[in-house]
Amino acid sequence: MQHDDVVWSIINKTHCSYKTQTKTQKFCRNEYNLTGLCNRSSCPLANSQYATVREENGIIYLFMKTAERSAFPKKTWEKVKLSRNFEKAIHQINENLLYWPGFIKSKCKQRFVKITQYLIRMRKLKLRRQKLLVPIQSKVERREKRREEKALIAARIEKGVEKTLLDRLKKGVYQDLYNISPQTFEDAEQERELESEEEIEQELENENLDTAEFVVAESDDEDSDTESVSGIPEEIDLDSSFESSDGSDIEDLTPSVTKKTPKNKKDKPKPGSNKKSNRPRVEIEYEMEHEEIQRQIVK
Repeated sequence: MQHDDVVWSIINKTHCSYKTQTKTQKFCRNEYNLTGLCNRSSCPLANSQYATVREENGIIYLFMKTAERSAFPKKTWEKVKLSRNFEKAIHQINENLLYWPGFIKSKCKQRFVKITQYLIRMRKLKLRRQKLLVPIQSKVERREKRREEKALIAARIEKGVEKTLLDRLKKGVYQDLYNISPQTFEDAEQERELESEEEIEQELENENLDTAEFVVAESDDEDSDTESVSGIPEEIDLDSSFESSDGSDIEDLTPSVTKKTPKNKKDKPKPGSNKKSNRPRVEIEYEMEHEEIQRQIVK
């Protein structure tokens, strides 16, 4: 029979590898501890008759230790699987711990309730939609972008090589060296026809744009002839030849001529200062015969 009191006196006063001490309390890190506290009633080393409840891979087990199996370390703990039904599991605990102390019975039941509750919460969390945090690897992204760019460049080169080879085959450079299916030639011809059609459409569009710009430029030139550079219509200047014309012609043209108003009062013309010399004159010439002129001279 083990001396539990001796073991506890040694563990309590000296060093224990499972004991952790804080400012307020002592705790036990042994996996078979029933309460997690370091005291005489709940220490698995200082008690030859001991029981606890544990969970392994979602299944709850009842572990029991007796003094008769203390000589066999491998068989020290007896393991009993508890059912998933709560009432049946408590009935199993009561049957297996029938003549055990009440402290161990009550603590085993409390531990069983606690384990069942956290297992239920675990199952609910698994069934929910969970957010997965994925780290962004910048180096891998850069590497993939470079590879994509290189692959695009390589693909363009391959297309160019294919076109050149097809052109040479059509010209008869290789003659009868290669036997290639006619579908390749047909596909190449269709692609060329499509490209030529697209080029023609682009040229027609460019020509239409050029003609439209030319028409717009001509209309702008016609408008600019009537107007000056500043956008104001030019004034019509009368030549000096109009002065020798008849008065009627001058009266017809006077409305279109811009009259300059004098700035100062001194420069204003007086009402009676209009001279006759400024008016247009009409000279009448009479043609006389030479004989009549001599007669007048003689008289």
